[in-house]
Amino acid sequence: MAEQHEWLSKALQCLRGAESEFANRRYDNAVNRAYYGCFQAAVAALMDAGKQPITEKGTRSHAVVQSVFAHDLIRRRKIYPAELASVLPEVLLARQQADYTTTLTSEIRAKRMLEKARSFIATVRRNVGDN
Repeated sequence: MAEQHEWLSKALQCLRGAESEFANRRYDNAVNRAYYGCFQAAVAALMDAGKQPITEKGTRSHAVVQSVFAHDLIRRRKIYPAELASVLPEVLLARQQADYTTTLTSEIRAKRMLEKARSFIATVRRNVGDN
């Protein structure tokens, strides 16, 4: 299995986890899993396009993945629709609030982030394929 398909598989696993957490009313956890599903799908998309989103330290930086996905795959190459450019930063912000503050994520916000993650991952899945 190509590495991008492994990342896409991880993204789908995170999405299923987000859906389960949402169903069990654990909204902070749902947002966390929704974000990581999007992040892993973005890594899959970048790898499928021949990009290795790795910093000089050998890690996959969230900022680098977001930036290269939006700049290269959306704006420059137009592989993905423009409305996806805001998904990673928006869901990341929700995850950071859920993970690093005492403010609880509302059901409405969690549902919105989950819907964004579903759409993002589905779009990447259509482009990368699910082999």
